[in-house]
Amino acid sequence: MLIIRKINSFVFLWFLWAVPGLGTKQNGERHESFSILFFFVQTMNMQGTDFIAIDFETATGKRASICEAGICVVRDGKIAETRSWLVRPQDNLYSYWNIRIHGIRPEDTADSPEFPEVWAEIGTYLKACPVLVAHNAAFDIGCIRHSLELYGLDKPDVTYYCSLRAARRLYDFGCNSLDYLCGQFEIPYARHHRAGDDAEMCARLFLREIRDAARYGLESMDYCSGIL
Repeated sequence: MLIIRKINSFVFLWFLWAVPGLGTKQNGERHESFSILFFFVQTMNMQGTDFIAIDFETATGKRASICEAGICVVRDGKIAETRSWLVRPQDNLYSYWNIRIHGIRPEDTADSPEFPEVWAEIGTYLKACPVLVAHNAAFDIGCIRHSLELYGLDKPDVTYYCSLRAARRLYDFGCNSLDYLCGQFEIPYARHHRAGDDAEMCARLFLREIRDAARYGLESMDYCSGIL
């Protein structure tokens, strides 16, 4: 499971005592050493924080109609790689309303690989890190489950986390959509409702949530997790 690593409070207090002026303010501002220590603590907390943020776009209202998949690989709390694939849904059928959301059209995926081929590539990443994160995981995990069933593929042993559920727990915003939250936290993003960009936005948001969860004293993110 993804564990939030916390520095023992005794160690933190020892730093405050050992470094002169660390816990004091100068001209109303926190001593520079305090900021350095906070950055050091946060960095250490993220060591070993590995996960894969994932996002899907669908051609119709059916969960198994994936037309684009995107992943963002996080290693030791840092973005390592972002990838996306156009996917040919079954019969390459599209809904007008879904096209309006993501802009992907039948001609874009006519020659694209189907889900099994793309899932095999994603599977190589999951073998190294069987942990997924999605914003509104009920949708994206549902896409995986329905697609695996449609194509008769085995379900891997994967743990997943939902950044949407985490946001509802940690914050008090009136809106918790991915683009809104990224705007609130000044997280950069490109094309919303394109799988690669959304996966990276989700990864950066979840990293922020992990840091905030540790600050609020939560030991883990288990409350927003599940099993594929």
